Amino acid sequence: MARKASSTISQEELYPYSDEPVRAALDDARLVDLDVEEESPFLRAQKRVSVRRNSLSKKAATYLGWALLATVILFLGSVTVAAAYHYGEHSWRFRVESSDDIEITGLEDVPRSQIIEVMGGDIGRNVFYVPLALRKKQLEQVARVESASVMRFVPNRLKIEIHERTPVAFARIGSRIFLIDSNGVLMDLPVAGKKKFSFPVVLGMSLAEPQSMRALRMKTYNQLIAELDSTGAHYSQSLSEVDLSDPDDVKITADDSAGPVLVHLGASDFLDRFKIYVTHVQEWRRQFARLDSVDLRYEHQIVVNPDLQGTARQSAMSPAAVRAAMAAGVKPAALIEHDVTKSSAAAKNSSPKTVPAKRVVKHRHGKAAGKQLTSNDAVTAPAAITTTRAANQKPAVSATSRLKKPSPAILKGQQ
Repeated sequence: MARKASSTISQEELYPYSDEPVRAALDDARLVDLDVEEESPFLRAQKRVSVRRNSLSKKAATYLGWALLATVILFLGSVTVAAAYHYGEHSWRFRVESSDDIEITGLEDVPRSQIIEVMGGDIGRNVFYVPLALRKKQLEQVARVESASVMRFVPNRLKIEIHERTPVAFARIGSRIFLIDSNGVLMDLPVAGKKKFSFPVVLGMSLAEPQSMRALRMKTYNQLIAELDSTGAHYSQSLSEVDLSDPDDVKITADDSAGPVLVHLGASDFLDRFKIYVTHVQEWRRQFARLDSVDLRYEHQIVVNPDLQGTARQSAMSPAAVRAAMAAGVKPAALIEHDVTKSSAAAKNSSPKTVPAKRVVKHRHGKAAGKQLTSNDAVTAPAAITTTRAANQKPAVSATSRLKKPSPAILKGQQ
């Protein structure tokens, strides 16, 4: 029997076509299209995705941490200081209880009681309330104190360092004798028997003149003493008085066993002129019955006894003042009152004489007085010696001495 004809089944129906290659091709095409889109400058840029990050850097965060720590420490420190200040302000532990809590160093001639008198208002006061600058200024106003320093030490102690003035001479003003330093500051004499000095007495000072003027006079005095002691001979120890009333004519009173002699030294060359006096003083004593003064200011002439009266009369001192001065070391020759008066008979019978240096010097009665002076007898050879017998007559001056006259006296108003 014949088979019924039927439709044939194609191979595609029998084996279905796989779409995987197509999909692969499509995927490749898309990839190509995407690449083209990324490279094209006309396409819109892709939207960036924001990433969350910390607003402060690590370094800034570290600095901020340290700043906060420092602020905390500063706050705690301020609180601590405030609490300590409040405690120190009100606590009895910081109160100066007595003078034993005040330590004073550097005292030699200034009595401790004088310092305590200045600091007495601080006893019983809190140590932090003591005005140090004010107390320093008050202490330096004490006559013997040159400088001072005041320090506080917790809990309740004060320390004071004193630097005292160094006296270099006595100063006679009126009927009183003071100590004086190189700057012209006057100081009271120490308590009798406490300390003794070996100074000459300076004349020509005044309480009315300013300290600056006294400082200038003491500058001349310091120069005089420095020159006299520069060779190690210590000539200043033989001086009992130094008259600084005329800065152009410094007059000293040299004292030895034969008596005091007033010596005019001028304003310079103190050592050379004083050596002339030391070399010839014994010779002059043999030549003249009385040796009161010598003027060495002239360049080629020595004037002997130009002013027999010596220095001007000073105000009389009380016996108590004399005892205090002698206890402090003032030489007796500086306490002698000089006689400025002469009898009229003596003035009538006396007259100045100018004698050449190589001739024999004679007294009024014509008798030789001693060894004649030659040009080899002195450092500066004198041309003549002038002898003055009266206080009211001026010494004669030779022609050679006129070449260099003594300097004028200090002007009125500078005395």
